[in-house]
Amino acid sequence: MKESSVNEATRYDSLPRLLKLVFIFFSVVGIASAITYLFGFSIRGNPILLEFQYYWLFIALFGSCIFLLLPARKKDKKVPWYDFVLAVLIFGISVYFYMHAWDISLSGWSCVPLGIVVFILILEGGRRTGGPIFAAVCVVLGFYPLFASYMPGMLYGQSWPFMQTIESSIFRVEGLMGIPTKVVAEILVGFLIFAGVLIATGAGEFFLNIANAIFGRFRGGPAKVAVAASGFFGSLSGSVYSNIIATGSVTIPTMKRIGYPAHYAGAIEACASTGGVLMPPVMGAVAFVMCEMIGVEYGAVIVAAAVPSILYYFGLLMQVDAYAGKVGLKGLPRAEIPSLKRTLAQGWQFIFVFIFLLWGLLYMRWSYLTPYYATGLMIILSFIRKETMMTPKKLLNTLVVIGRLLTQAAAVILPIGFIMCGLIITGVSGSFTAGLVSLGMGNIFLILILGVVACYIMGMAGMTTAAYIFLAVSLAPAVIKVANLNTLAVHLFIIYYAMLAGITLPVAASAFLAGTMAGASLMRTALTAMRLAIVIYFIPFFFVFDPALVLQGSPIRTLYLFVLCLIGITFIAAGCEGYLLKFGVVRMWARLPLVIAGLLIGFPEWWSTIAGAILVAVVISMMLIERMRGGDAYNTTRNTEILQEADIIKGGKHVR
Repeated sequence: MKESSVNEATRYDSLPRLLKLVFIFFSVVGIASAITYLFGFSIRGNPILLEFQYYWLFIALFGSCIFLLLPARKKDKKVPWYDFVLAVLIFGISVYFYMHAWDISLSGWSCVPLGIVVFILILEGGRRTGGPIFAAVCVVLGFYPLFASYMPGMLYGQSWPFMQTIESSIFRVEGLMGIPTKVVAEILVGFLIFAGVLIATGAGEFFLNIANAIFGRFRGGPAKVAVAASGFFGSLSGSVYSNIIATGSVTIPTMKRIGYPAHYAGAIEACASTGGVLMPPVMGAVAFVMCEMIGVEYGAVIVAAAVPSILYYFGLLMQVDAYAGKVGLKGLPRAEIPSLKRTLAQGWQFIFVFIFLLWGLLYMRWSYLTPYYATGLMIILSFIRKETMMTPKKLLNTLVVIGRLLTQAAAVILPIGFIMCGLIITGVSGSFTAGLVSLGMGNIFLILILGVVACYIMGMAGMTTAAYIFLAVSLAPAVIKVANLNTLAVHLFIIYYAMLAGITLPVAASAFLAGTMAGASLMRTALTAMRLAIVIYFIPFFFVFDPALVLQGSPIRTLYLFVLCLIGITFIAAGCEGYLLKFGVVRMWARLPLVIAGLLIGFPEWWSTIAGAILVAVVISMMLIERMRGGDAYNTTRNTEILQEADIIKGGKHVR
């Protein structure tokens, strides 16, 4: 992966040499301090870093990097004097708090005037990454304790004075020193380090070659390669954007070359990369956040996410296959398909590290220490081949990647501490739960719809982890309470819909990134991505209503529902793309009924399954009758519809 790609959305490349060295030094110290704290290194039995010491050191290092890397305005290509001052300011104050960390944790020491400065600077970091809407939400809810007692209904809470609000937000576990900093400084950091090393050693290229060897020869092969490779890589890296850049730089041009329109190629890559974050068996850091929030074993989260992920990728594969079948796209030439045996022989170390990662997570239960062990093993194994070895240049670039990822993660997650503090100390989180139930009039479906809206709003700009932390506190209790729903199913529901904001208009940041790489219309790419990802828009509702789909029930019931969903998704894909497997092209009038029938078949109720099966039988019967009666007229109309939709009629001429 090129350095320019790695550092996009930051101004690292334009930093003066001295500031680049400072940034790299801070990244090294940040990684070293994380290892020192998480592995519990000590001197004469005394820990080198206490919890609050580590947290304030982390904020000092990467909080200052926010103002070096992330511009206040897009036109600020270089670091203006005020950003340099802000970086020095948050570094100095955080170091001062680091020196008083023992007093903060034991005796409740605080320095509110300096806390106000930190509050403002962290909010500004959130604005630079999440945008003005995200910053406004943090401000309103962060200062909510000032006026909570004046609010009506479910918004009513206990008010707190300004000084106590700042003290709780900055120095107490209800705010900055609680879950948000723990998530970014303890859980995310290991996975971001691992992702940086994977990119540097060529894991993205290896997964692309594996997917090419398996799927390349089939019709529409490059699209299926994109789906498989992004799923593999995303599961390990845990980052949607790095996934799109690492795999999309190869898959998107290849898809375009064999005939996929640019917007379709970009949409496929965006959808596949988005789903990779929740693809077992690794799933990235968000799985550990869920474990932390609801107190379950990591293995339980992996098991619960398995069936929804399989259904999502099955839906993607069915749609790209249907499109290829409809417009007559072929696979890659045999000469361009790598040998599976040779690919495995050259990249066995990636497979070995993957297996090691699973062993550490599931058997050894090393939890979020596992990626550190896997990173060390990956670096050692990289020296087996010249192409993968960690040269000084690669190591330097890896440190830059890791530092950038940690800086952006800190900028968007740390302000969530203010939101959580505002909800917790006022008691509004409990009243919000009761109010949401009341607003939904006790109807679980209405409450879930309100939840989807909340997930989308909080999930904008790809802030999946931040959105999940907030909604796990505010939304999940309401949804679980109203109908005694399964806890794992509800929390997965929240994560899936927060994640979907990245491919859903009007934000659709992931789809826009992939569309930019494809040179396509961004709006058209996003609309296509929403259609391709249709499975994940309804599957969360299915597993909330019947948790057997997240393996929280009878195995027989799970198998039964899984098969029904596969059948339903097949018809949904046929309706969306206009091509039914083993049947052929589907006329325009029949497509919406097939989508509805597929939804009915997959919904976990016997009456809906029967209704869907009847509708499918009626639609297919009508299509067969039309085909037998239509003859040449039918074929002419069908072919015109295909060419129009495939965007290959230009100036009235059929272009192949």
